[in-house]
Amino acid sequence: MVPTGFSRRRLLQLAGGGFGSVALAHWLGQEPPLRAASPAVLDDGLHHPAKVRRIIQLFMNGGASPMDTFDYKPQLARLHGQMLGPTEKPEGFTAPAGAVMQSPFEFAQHGETGRWVSSVFPHQAAIIDELTFLMAMTTKTNVHGPASYMMNTGFMLPGFPCLGAWVSYALGSLSDNMPTFVVLPDPRGLPYNQKGNFSAGFLPAKHQGTVVDAAAQPPVPDLVADDEYAFAQGEADHETVALLQALNRQHALERPEDSRLEARIAAGELAARMQLSAPEAFDLSRETNATHVAYGLDRAETEDFGRRCVLARRLIERGTRFVQVWSGPQGATNNWDNHGNIQTELPPIALSVDQPIAALYRDLQARGLLEDTLLVWTTEFGRTPFAQGSLGRDHNRGTFVTWLAGAGVKPGATHGSSDELGYQAVEGQTYCYDLHATILHLLGIDHQRLTFRTAGVDRRLTDVHGHVVREILS
Repeated sequence: MVPTGFSRRRLLQLAGGGFGSVALAHWLGQEPPLRAASPAVLDDGLHHPAKVRRIIQLFMNGGASPMDTFDYKPQLARLHGQMLGPTEKPEGFTAPAGAVMQSPFEFAQHGETGRWVSSVFPHQAAIIDELTFLMAMTTKTNVHGPASYMMNTGFMLPGFPCLGAWVSYALGSLSDNMPTFVVLPDPRGLPYNQKGNFSAGFLPAKHQGTVVDAAAQPPVPDLVADDEYAFAQGEADHETVALLQALNRQHALERPEDSRLEARIAAGELAARMQLSAPEAFDLSRETNATHVAYGLDRAETEDFGRRCVLARRLIERGTRFVQVWSGPQGATNNWDNHGNIQTELPPIALSVDQPIAALYRDLQARGLLEDTLLVWTTEFGRTPFAQGSLGRDHNRGTFVTWLAGAGVKPGATHGSSDELGYQAVEGQTYCYDLHATILHLLGIDHQRLTFRTAGVDRRLTDVHGHVVREILS
């Protein structure tokens, strides 16, 4: 039954304590009550002192080819055309393995480390000494969906929380006015698994990623009533939202087992605060022309990914803890899934991200943000050294590349290596479990102690696996 005769005081009482009462008090023009000390974890970490407070993850959707980007394999040229691959089609391959295929791109050594980098990444080559490489990443499947789940959640099946959700659950928010975990997908479409990659799984629903369409105007829709509904703006809007939140909270109190209700209440309160903070945060016109040019916002090829990289930096400056930026939608085109022709398919997608990524690193560095921010570049698996058809590369779970930069890692360090063809990891093999354990460690979290009990099991992001890759830590 819907209660009637609400007074302003009664609205505040029904809204409960914490953020709800603060937001409602603001809406109703009253002084907010003193907030109780938050149980959220301190910034120095949950289990040990942290070196990282926030993360920007750059995810190359579709399987970026290591031997055409960062993992130089001169033996491919010597063995080009020879049939050295598996004779039976492995699980997840879309065609039988063809002949060994050399990279069609020139490689050169860069920086003091002398690391080999493909010509498709000239801008990242210029910052190569600042990057820390995991050269023998591997996974359990050659299929996009399960591999993407695994790299994001640690499991190949749906229903498990992603890294960003675990970070939100463990450490909470850095700001009352911005979402803790934001996802910036490619405007051409969501990645494989759709929003499953950003899910909170069995964690409380409020920890799922907030998906923002950076290409939309405005990027966060419906924060305020449209101009044609002027009667619903201002004080009327505030009082309407306050009433709805009060009813929502009363409804949620009667159903404590459903975390989605509390998530909706929290989302409503955050949306109210974002009415003031979001327009400024998403307004890239406030950036200098030099910044626009540096990120490639003046070029059609780089404008979209560049815009999302600038936005990622603006979000972490304003208190967002975890931002994920995706390159490429699901499907057979406009991503890193280069089955047909590596010569024509890889260069445009590499061009779209290369300058923005280098600009993002330099911008974070210039602003002092790298002192406590970690930048992560990865993908769900690699590609075969064998041709698919005549010029494409098939899926390959055997080895791929991830790099990190910023707080807590050694610039220029390398861990692991693949075989001479770039087909399998042979030394320093690392799974998603090890990457996740290392990221959590930098955040001040012991991956073995971060658990959530569900269905009688104490679940963790790293399942029963994982070790911290200490060789790359500073």
